[in-house]
Amino acid sequence: MIIEDEQDILLLYKDYLISKGHQVLVTSTSASEVLSDYAKVEPDIAIIDYRLPGKDGLEAAIQIYSKYPAAAILLVTAYDTVIAEVSKEKSFQGKKFSVLVKPVKLINLEDKMYEVLKIK
Repeated sequence: MIIEDEQDILLLYKDYLISKGHQVLVTSTSASEVLSDYAKVEPDIAIIDYRLPGKDGLEAAIQIYSKYPAAAILLVTAYDTVIAEVSKEKSFQGKKFSVLVKPVKLINLEDKMYEVLKIK
């Protein structure tokens, strides 16, 4: 699952991950329907951009964790200050969660996905 408001970046992530053998079953350019989108496939991991129209990626992640506490989420952001913000948020403690700061090299995206999935 990928939620990214910039269509070209969303397609870049999607095409790259598919080329590496991953399935990308749900994509969206906003987090307005994040729970229903997540419920459609309950993906192994959700890649969510931080800055989205309407609710931001942190709000989307908190919503997912409220219903799916075992979810794996990778938050992608251009703002390294988000790391400090996340460290204060109790919703992310003990979860399969990480932040990847842009600019993103595609190989790093895949590596970070695997790291998040290994968190116990």
